[in-house]
Amino acid sequence: MKKPAHLRQAGFTLIELMVVVAIVAIIFAVAFPSYERYVARAKRAVGQNVLMQVADRQQQFFMDNKRFAADLTNLGFTANPFIVDDDGASTVAGDVDAVYSVALSNVTATTWSATATPLHGQLSRDTSCGNLTMNQAGAKGKSGAGDSCW
Repeated sequence: MKKPAHLRQAGFTLIELMVVVAIVAIIFAVAFPSYERYVARAKRAVGQNVLMQVADRQQQFFMDNKRFAADLTNLGFTANPFIVDDDGASTVAGDVDAVYSVALSNVTATTWSATATPLHGQLSRDTSCGNLTMNQAGAKGKSGAGDSCW
């Protein structure tokens, strides 16, 4: 015998709830790695941008002084090495938002090399590219085995 409509319980069964939880878990398992790659790429762009700024400023410094600058502060950056956060603004290495430390090396009157070293979360997130490099000839490099780092 059927219960009257006003006595029936409404709601979800445990099985229905478990199916929904399983579907959400599968979607999360597929989407989260893709999101992590997107975040790493977005923050990598900050490092690339700072290296391009270094290259531009080095060229201007060379035109003015007939040599390259050995220190980032000579190029107008606030520190040497220059630490940037995920917005590209200057910060300190201990800041949890710091994503890259940019430094010059192998500087002579006619050559230089700049390296953007990932920090904190970016260090573990972007292992495929690792350190990004650029030199006076515009050659771009990376320390990781990734293919699309630049």
